[in-house]
Amino acid sequence: MNKTLLPVVLVVSLLSGCKLTPKYVRPPTPVPNAWPTGDAYSATADGTNAPSAADLRWQAFFTDAKLRQIIAGSLTNNLDLRIALLKVEQMRALYGVQRDELYPSLSANADLSKARVPADLSSTGHRHTTTRYDVNLGVASWEIDFFGRVRALKDQALEEYLASEQARRNAQILLISSIASTYLALAADLESQRLSETTLKAQEDSYTLIKRRYDIGVVTELDLYRAQTQVDTARGNVAQYKQQVAEDINALNLLAGEPIPDGLLPARLDDITPPRAISAGTPSDVLLLRPDIAQAEALLRAANADIGAARAAFFPSISLTAFAGTASSELSGLFKGQSGAWNYAPQVGMPIFDARTWSAFRVAKSQQKLALTQYELAIQSAFKEVADALAVRGTIGERVNAQQSLVNAMEATYRLSSSRYDKGIDSYLSVLDAQRSLYSAQQALVSLRQAQAASLIHLYAVLGGGAEDETKQPLPSVSARPVPAAASSAPTAQMAPLLKAP
Repeated sequence: MNKTLLPVVLVVSLLSGCKLTPKYVRPPTPVPNAWPTGDAYSATADGTNAPSAADLRWQAFFTDAKLRQIIAGSLTNNLDLRIALLKVEQMRALYGVQRDELYPSLSANADLSKARVPADLSSTGHRHTTTRYDVNLGVASWEIDFFGRVRALKDQALEEYLASEQARRNAQILLISSIASTYLALAADLESQRLSETTLKAQEDSYTLIKRRYDIGVVTELDLYRAQTQVDTARGNVAQYKQQVAEDINALNLLAGEPIPDGLLPARLDDITPPRAISAGTPSDVLLLRPDIAQAEALLRAANADIGAARAAFFPSISLTAFAGTASSELSGLFKGQSGAWNYAPQVGMPIFDARTWSAFRVAKSQQKLALTQYELAIQSAFKEVADALAVRGTIGERVNAQQSLVNAMEATYRLSSSRYDKGIDSYLSVLDAQRSLYSAQQALVSLRQAQAASLIHLYAVLGGGAEDETKQPLPSVSARPVPAAASSAPTAQMAPLLKAP
């Protein structure tokens, strides 16, 4: 080996020598180890044998065939989800750019130079023209990553890419739950619209009867106008629910990314097959599987890697420029013997004083603390969301039963009030009061039945269900770090080529 190349080889051999990135250790979860207990949660026992939300694909959770078909189409056509996917592709490409900084870039160059040398500068005392032809293959200013700055930036880019993938998974969860909730809202509004139309028909019939009695002088004009107010109120309610149904369909079309055929729209709440039961599991196992928390942790790891890059800026930077090729004063002599030429120029830059380097390091440490706080806040917010969803699941059934009993009582009250009015015992005011109370109770019952169906869908979403990820675990970085056994996993097949980077 040429002795002049020995220093270069020695430097290159130290590529994996130093790395200044702090060792990442997952922070402890700042929430209790169990979900809240009490009277509000006593009815949430969906069964310990039920699958967890993260282990249950949305195709298995949603058992209604029409709803599954709408969700499947939305995952292809929804533009918000497509934007999230494009952001993932963008971050994937940016990671590839940063990863490739580890490797030298080879370039081929061909040069021709001519120079006129005046006589007073010529060694021969005569002016002459020099000609030089060069063909070289070489490396231009390749930074040898001795202190791990480039690798730290590569790790940071990788974590940001993984965070974007988790954001896409979270967007999919929100899309699926939004479609299911809107689907239920449409069914409930259709029921409310039919209830309003039935009420309007009854009010019109009642008004017609009272109008006949008024014409023959049996009832007062006050009773007639009271009956008319009920008709006008019912007409307004019918128009309101027609508007809400139209808005629900528009929202569903937007979420699906295309117009939904009428045959896939629901008719009533009872026609929708309820989803499967799920188990809440334990916070330590469930919360870390949520994509938004996995995203926050990936950003925390990215901030941790940025500290390594900031630390490396305090150490010397080593770069290499090297070329090998041929050179000749004649074009025909480029590839003849003795025309070989090479040069290499290692360069070491030693920072002496640069206040910006210290400021950048402080920024990196502050960013890491900020990312840690945001990670802990994400876990606490997720814990509250799940606890609230469990509280709703634990009480909604009792509320529906109580409301159904109230509706039954109001139906009996209305029937008795009408009978007493027909017999002349009570005034029409008691009938009007019973009608209004019955209608309000019936509408409230429809809303509670919708909330009961939506509560399980919401619980499925806040437990991380519907992400449609093969691993069901937070994606690891290439940087080795201690991770609890329950949270470790292999990367997805899609990301495997990227995670093989050095």
